[in-house]
Amino acid sequence: MITPLKKKAERTAVLRKRESRRRTVWRNIDTYLLLVPGLLLLLLFKYIPMYGVVIAFQDYNIFDGISASEWVGLTQFRKLMHSSEFMQVFANTLLISIYKIVLLFPIPILIALLLNEIRFTAFKRTVQTIIYMPHFLSWVIISGLFMTILSPSDGLVNSVIQWFGGEPIKFFMDNSVFRSVVVFTAGWKEIGWNAIIFIAALAGIEQEQYEAASIDGASRLRQMWHISLPGLLPTIILMLILRLGIVLDAGTEQILTMYNPTVYESGDVIGTYVYRTGLGKMDYSFSTAVGLFNSVVGFILVVSGNWFSKRVLKRGIW
Repeated sequence: MITPLKKKAERTAVLRKRESRRRTVWRNIDTYLLLVPGLLLLLLFKYIPMYGVVIAFQDYNIFDGISASEWVGLTQFRKLMHSSEFMQVFANTLLISIYKIVLLFPIPILIALLLNEIRFTAFKRTVQTIIYMPHFLSWVIISGLFMTILSPSDGLVNSVIQWFGGEPIKFFMDNSVFRSVVVFTAGWKEIGWNAIIFIAALAGIEQEQYEAASIDGASRLRQMWHISLPGLLPTIILMLILRLGIVLDAGTEQILTMYNPTVYESGDVIGTYVYRTGLGKMDYSFSTAVGLFNSVVGFILVVSGNWFSKRVLKRGIW
């Protein structure tokens, strides 16, 4: 039985806790004020625009606006599920994303492990700088660069192929090779930058572990396998789960700058399809439905990936 005295003590404890929080906030008021611009930016450009998802449930007319457009319920989603064009786009998106995960995700980990073994600091920093510099180039510049290098008429690659007696390849107009070009260029641009995350994670591993392993006679390879790689595991899991969340993105900006109607069959992804239907055909409701579908699937994949990781590896991001 709870006595009045005990109730009073609990109430006093709650009030003291609240007062303590107020004092903490007031002492760090300058830090909290620094959060305001970021929170406003997040609110204005991320949360308020979410109201626009109602367009996916309307027959939206740009002149009538959201409030006056006809409400059609799930019509746009039924159209989405029965669209053969969307099914092809969905398959392209999954294939390109899976290729990027399977082929590109392990490479930054390997680079980080190898660079961690280099003891010559100047060489190590030089390599890091060189490999992450492409990240700062826009996709417009990179697309122009590779279109020149892979040009079927006077590109460097096709010149070498012809010199060996082969036929020139139309890399940006051939459905059989376009996905390979997308994956390769994505890797060229982002692998070095992604490696920095894993290099930073390796820097947090206690050096005493390596010293103890060295005293016990462990080779550099065994140290890498038993110390470096397990130390990277939480970061690997985090990055993989986050990557699952954008599995239906597949690099919209990249593909927009590279593809053309001849490779829609293999290169058109959800992001570019939304762009073409929304702006090109002015079918805003359908393109919003596609975007909402993309977001919901991404959310489900992140939650499922985190659940699976916690169940199997006993680790997760929340």
